Amino acid sequence: MIRAAIRRGRVLTGLVALLLTLGVLGGGTASASAPTRVGGDVSWPQCPVGTGIPTRQGEGKPMPTRAASFVVLGLTNGPGFVPNPCLGRQVRWSRRHHVWTSAYAMTTYPRRRQLARTGGSGPFATHRRLGRLRNSGYQQALFNVRTMARVGAKSPIVWVDVEPYPVAPWTRSVRRNRAVVQGVVAGYESAGLRVGFYSTPSMWRSLVGGLRYGYPEWHTAGGTTMAAARAKCGHDSLQGGRTVLAQWWDDRRDHDVSCPGYARTLRMRRFFTRHRQPIAIRVAYRR
Repeated sequence: MIRAAIRRGRVLTGLVALLLTLGVLGGGTASASAPTRVGGDVSWPQCPVGTGIPTRQGEGKPMPTRAASFVVLGLTNGPGFVPNPCLGRQVRWSRRHHVWTSAYAMTTYPRRRQLARTGGSGPFATHRRLGRLRNSGYQQALFNVRTMARVGAKSPIVWVDVEPYPVAPWTRSVRRNRAVVQGVVAGYESAGLRVGFYSTPSMWRSLVGGLRYGYPEWHTAGGTTMAAARAKCGHDSLQGGRTVLAQWWDDRRDHDVSCPGYARTLRMRRFFTRHRQPIAIRVAYRR
């Protein structure tokens, strides 16, 4: 996701890494005593080596640890209009492990052929480029919705990932970039899904300027610690929304933690689909 834009910190090791992952160590200024849930996010890097498009080949990275109570599944193999080749397998993993499940998708600027193919179909006027860009974004969202339906992925929300992306670069025009994001949001909402955003304040401003929705946000602390991730909760709003999730990573996994106030079941249901654990398995785990 944003690894290329944020310099990696030191890798978590030994007992400290274990305690952080299990949530024993809190930290930072973001209500360390508040209840939280830990989880992770996955996408094409968890696919087997050699799968996927040439510029985004699977890396065989592991799925979240046993401590994870939720997972956010990536819908694309990087750029828009290209599905994550392992999404079905990852959906089955989430069901098998009975974790809360959500979804995110890269949002990318359409290439010339993509714009020609998708810009003329949608709810926006097509006589101007901005309208065609909104339609293309709209179709990009619907493509991901169809991908979800095809593999049985369920989530009440799609986290729209807005960041610089060399495989499908954004333009220097904030207006044009913003039109694509507006179309993507409209597409997901037309399908009955809620929308949240994953980015950093500087990336958001450079790509879409002062675009504001007041929607939920997912922030990253990069290659640091859970304490640093929790410190992102409640600070540096992208577009006027509240931070629901915070991310950090190491060399093997992307980790996430729910922000204070969002760990309770009623709140989780706004952002995740729950895969319940069968009663027989729950009893077995108590022994």
